[in-house]
Amino acid sequence: MSTRTYIAAMLFLMINAVVFGAGAVAVLSIPSLNAHAAFWLPVVIVASFCISPFIAWALAPTLRERWQRQHA
Repeated sequence: MSTRTYIAAMLFLMINAVVFGAGAVAVLSIPSLNAHAAFWLPVVIVASFCISPFIAWALAPTLRERWQRQHA
């Protein structure tokens, strides 16, 4: 596997936690969503798992660029 894949895999866990946390706070703080939290919280979980890999894949080269610039 490439270095980008390893970096993206490690970022995925952190990004997933942040995206889920933001979604959970939104669901629990908006009264109309909070009334149906039993539906919306699983939606937030699935959405965070679907969105996080793409964000991690996009951020991985940026982290590698910093290391390459410092060691070049």
